[in-house]
Amino acid sequence: MNADASAPPRPQRLPRDKADTILLLVSALLVLLPHARHLPPWISLLCGAILSWRAAITLRGKRMPSSLVLLPVAALSMIGVQASYQTLLGRDAGVAMLVLLVAFKMLEMHARRDLFVVIFLCFFLVLTNFFYSQSLFTALLMVLSVLALLTTQLSFQFTGAVPPLRTRLLMGARMLALAAPLALLMFVVFPRIQGPLWGASNGGAGGKSGLSDQMAPGQMSSLALSDEPVFRVRFDGRPPEQSMLYWRGPVLDAFDGLTWSRGAGRASSRDMRLSVGGPAFDYEVTLEPSSSRWVFALEMPGRVPALPGRATRVSPQFELSVDSPPSGRVRYRVRSHLDYALQRDGMDDPGRWLLLPYGFNPRALQAGLALRRESDPARRVEAVLRRFREQAYSYTLEPPLLGRHTVDEFLYRTRAGFCEHYAGAFVFLMRAAGVPSRVVTGYQGGEMNPFDGVMTVRQSDAHAWAEVWLAGRGWVRVDPTAAVAPERVRRGLSAAVQLPAPFGIEALRGLEAGGDAWFGQLRNAFGAVNNGWNQWVLNYTPERQRKVVGSLQAGLRGWPFVALLTSAGILLLLYGILVRRKAIDPIEALYSVLCKRLGQHGLARAADEGPTAYAARVAAASHLASPTRDAAAEFLRRYSAWRYAPVQADPRLAATLKSLLSQVR
Repeated sequence: MNADASAPPRPQRLPRDKADTILLLVSALLVLLPHARHLPPWISLLCGAILSWRAAITLRGKRMPSSLVLLPVAALSMIGVQASYQTLLGRDAGVAMLVLLVAFKMLEMHARRDLFVVIFLCFFLVLTNFFYSQSLFTALLMVLSVLALLTTQLSFQFTGAVPPLRTRLLMGARMLALAAPLALLMFVVFPRIQGPLWGASNGGAGGKSGLSDQMAPGQMSSLALSDEPVFRVRFDGRPPEQSMLYWRGPVLDAFDGLTWSRGAGRASSRDMRLSVGGPAFDYEVTLEPSSSRWVFALEMPGRVPALPGRATRVSPQFELSVDSPPSGRVRYRVRSHLDYALQRDGMDDPGRWLLLPYGFNPRALQAGLALRRESDPARRVEAVLRRFREQAYSYTLEPPLLGRHTVDEFLYRTRAGFCEHYAGAFVFLMRAAGVPSRVVTGYQGGEMNPFDGVMTVRQSDAHAWAEVWLAGRGWVRVDPTAAVAPERVRRGLSAAVQLPAPFGIEALRGLEAGGDAWFGQLRNAFGAVNNGWNQWVLNYTPERQRKVVGSLQAGLRGWPFVALLTSAGILLLLYGILVRRKAIDPIEALYSVLCKRLGQHGLARAADEGPTAYAARVAAASHLASPTRDAAAEFLRRYSAWRYAPVQADPRLAATLKSLLSQVR
């Protein structure tokens, strides 16, 4: 029995036209797939169905659908785009129609020209992906898409035998590598566009929500579940201790019984009195795109930071904001002092920081009034903090729901909450006790990346604390949360509460641990690479370009540049010569030598004369010696078979042709 009889049959290779079509479908899928994140679901499903239909037609050898079928479906698709976007113009609607056009064109390819139309449309769609995301992952995916499109385009260019797919991929990669230096040069020196493309100022990332102008129980605890970065900080020297990293945001002074907000009781400009001292910390902040106008700095900045292209404002409560939300990444430098005094010499109207709503939280109100028996306001503050430390209060991301009297229910019934519960209840008690106070929101802490020394502050670092005004000291920061969960301030949120497991899988909880865990190192490494991409590519603004081009112009003067340019030219010339020599096929080189020798015998080959016709003319040349004529004819016969016959070449062909060439004297 034959040993190979039971072996499974080898899969048959697809014909060239089918293989090229499948390669085109795969390349188009790589381009269209990222658009599924922002397109309406019905468009993504329709495109998937059309590509699957086209693949089935190709593999089964069926005929293309008639135009009577395609035209009504295309018309309905345009109506769907109009219904989804309320327009057929603009960025989003235009991209949607272009995606549908590529998909429908797959069912309407009848000539070679149609194939290249699809490829060029896909090249344009690669660019449109950057309207929605300019992340490092998107850039790498688009490089892969371009490589697939180049490989597909090369496959359609071959008229004879087609090289293997691996060879075509290497050819496409070589083309990309040759274009990379020119692309890098254009990126550095080509004038940057001032403002976003298509009027969509998203900077490659949509604005993310964050801290708001209001605070209610449960708001910040839900925000703490987000791992989205808010801003990144690079300190010029050693950063402050983790417990001192308070990034100031909105100040909330109005309480309606349920919600703290920025409302009545705003201070006047005469209250803007800040004195700083002690060592200064210099750092650079890279603010992520956001839908909020708030700008964050370490308490307290000595001067208002300057943001490029935006007007920075500072409120009497020392809140930093800009005139419009930073929809793109913004970098600014700040100098902060941890030793500061805010309005130490008094306020114009301290009563506005004592306002409380009528008819809410009667027990907490009575407790605050009882504290007034203590004459020293600082001791009233310590009494409330001691209550939080010594009684059975807990810090949790999932506090119980509260009713109308939120402070009373929290202080006397649930005794479990997040930072907004403790800050809000503390300020309520302080105002009832006659101590001017207010809620400050922002972020506390940050995660230092050991790979690049950049600190990342995330939405999970959102925090709320309090400020009380004490005579002779001014506004003093008091963090009630630190009295209940000191690890939250010292080491971060993950040290104080148990965060949800990754993807809801408890077995993966340990992978998120930092330190020496491989997952933590991988996360830090990726964060460092992504931050470098943001800083050097996405944040390459016109201002930075002018500085770079100016430094290049300064360096392009004098003999060192001339020597460098001359050396580079010589190296490129030598490289071109070596590449040209390497590119000449050895069989073709031997053929050129034969034609040259026969030309010396009066048998020069005509420009339009092939090797077969040339061999016939050489065989008829009576003035050549018989050994020379026979060797030349045999050389041309073997060369013609190698050049035109669709068979695998003999690896000893070059040696055989050399032997025959030596007989042509």
